[in-house]
Amino acid sequence: MSIVLVTARQEIKSLRREKLAQALLVVFVGMVSVSSFIGWLTNKNVTAIWQKVKEQGLTTAPNPFANVPALYYLRNTIIYLVLIGALLAIVLGVTSIIRDRKAHTADLILTRPIDSRSYLLGKLMGIELWLAAILGFVTLISWASIALIIGKALAFGDSLRLVAFFSMSLIFLLGFVLLGMICALYSSRETNALLLPISLWSIITFVLPQLGTADHPVSLLNPVPALANQGGAFSILNSIFSPLSTSEQFKKAGSSILQNPDFTGSPTIGIIVLALALMVGTFVLLISKRDRLRRTLDE
Repeated sequence: MSIVLVTARQEIKSLRREKLAQALLVVFVGMVSVSSFIGWLTNKNVTAIWQKVKEQGLTTAPNPFANVPALYYLRNTIIYLVLIGALLAIVLGVTSIIRDRKAHTADLILTRPIDSRSYLLGKLMGIELWLAAILGFVTLISWASIALIIGKALAFGDSLRLVAFFSMSLIFLLGFVLLGMICALYSSRETNALLLPISLWSIITFVLPQLGTADHPVSLLNPVPALANQGGAFSILNSIFSPLSTSEQFKKAGSSILQNPDFTGSPTIGIIVLALALMVGTFVLLISKRDRLRRTLDE
């Protein structure tokens, strides 16, 4: 069996023992699983208010939630992935490398004629398979919950969109896994290994979108992507920094795939940006020198 597969299998076994990762996993799966019901409750409450206002003759506007797509109930899942999912991915990446550096596992393994790139690729593959299993489970829960809400099975096209969304989510999360692994490789202290990628995540998720939109941080927690101010410096800054914010690109592509009526646009650019981020991160990880993996942490 190749070193890649052996390392991937060992990484999956190790992930089962990581308490912090397990805690984040429970929160993540729980929030994503109830996302559709949160959307349904919002729909129900707004519809009830609209009905009362209409009965009083105070509005002639149609029900804002009339004839919404079935996948609309999952719109909040996007922000849960950007917040909880991305942090979970960072923790997985950091602990994967720090675990071996603290236990000097890499020193023992790399004393043999083993390619360090195969070793790193195996660790990445193990995390990828673990995340894929989780997202597959969440996909089934989401499908079942929406079917329960609308009272019938999802159409084939909607089912494909659901699978496409969570497949894209895996690409998005792997980008932050790589960020965590790279920071853990090049950090001299364990605290820095975790603090640095979280700081970079906050910049990607909040600072870069703000530079092009001037929105408040709270508004960026909305699953609908931020819109740039038309004209002036903000429009220029948005064209420069928007592609660098994988979180915003994920929100745009996700909103498009889930057919959120509050967003119009194609998911193509977002998917391309996420794929490029994944490729760049993988390249940086795999070109890390062999001695970097064997470097001990400072006390």
